[in-house]
Amino acid sequence: MSVESRIQVGALEPYEVLVGRNLLDDVPIHLSGAKKVLIIHPVGLSVSAETLRDSLAEKGFESVLAGVPDGEDSKRIEVAAFCWGILGKSEFSRTDMIIGFGGGTVTDLAGFVAATWLRGVGVVQIPTTLLAMVDAAVGGKTGVNTSEGKNLVGVFHSPKAVLVDLDTLESLPRNELLAGFAEVVKCGFISDTSILETIEKDVSEATRIGSSSFADLITRAIKVKAAVVAEDFREQGLREILNYGHTLGHAIELAERYKWRHGAAISIGMVFVAELAHLNGRLSSSDVQRHRDILSSLGLPVTYPGDKWPQLLANMRIDKKSRAGSLRFVVLDQIGKPTIMHSPTDEILFTAFQEIAQ
Repeated sequence: MSVESRIQVGALEPYEVLVGRNLLDDVPIHLSGAKKVLIIHPVGLSVSAETLRDSLAEKGFESVLAGVPDGEDSKRIEVAAFCWGILGKSEFSRTDMIIGFGGGTVTDLAGFVAATWLRGVGVVQIPTTLLAMVDAAVGGKTGVNTSEGKNLVGVFHSPKAVLVDLDTLESLPRNELLAGFAEVVKCGFISDTSILETIEKDVSEATRIGSSSFADLITRAIKVKAAVVAEDFREQGLREILNYGHTLGHAIELAERYKWRHGAAISIGMVFVAELAHLNGRLSSSDVQRHRDILSSLGLPVTYPGDKWPQLLANMRIDKKSRAGSLRFVVLDQIGKPTIMHSPTDEILFTAFQEIAQ
């Protein structure tokens, strides 16, 4: 095991995020008190999940697998009920634990299942995508989607630990890796601008999994989220800044029936709110262009079909970040300094959208 960073996350129950390589061998350390373990994993990772199960069995744990659909299809109440059924039939107790092994949708689901089974059992998150490593698996927000929107049903439930094993990214498709970089870039825009500078300096090196720059970027992004979560675990104020680009991004995901990668939708959402801030006199045109340049260098989209605006506006009004139908957007007063824009007019929203419309 090679741990490169240990990041403390302050919450109701503080925990550590370990960043390094070959971390899976030491999963049992974080399962103290459990006899049974449910490994929730996407079906695409069945072989790796079986290897993890066998490894835990050698250490004396009774491990059960729950293969779930890949992507957003796993974040449905029917899938959660499937997992509850396995827990019941296997007679899981309050001292037993769950492992979320997969991308962000799986860690969201695993956290939700853990939070609701017997009113809360322990969960260890092992994210296997970049998006999950820097965002979904850290922070204790769990949830499932409904036909009305994304993450409208969920609870806050801190994991016992998060193991960010960079080796698990080696088999990740390149476009999936780059999509995850949208959340890394987000952390640069709202807080740690050195993230942006590293990507601008050498995007190839920054996105090479084995490079020191890559490991540093992942660690920096996690530290940004950890710092915010420590101050605002239940999203009553500061934590809202982590939604930079997400209001329009979630609306796009819903419009695309969750067939788009999250990072691609959030990329467009960030350019949109940059344009919104520019129209409001907060950001310069060069700041907006910086958004476009960095995201485009990562192969991420920065435009969206113009005829979709009515649907996107309707979707945003039902998003969980709205207040009684009144829209709120995380915007920047300057790069690295986020704030909230309350109730912008439909006219200014439409004008900002025209700047990203295809």
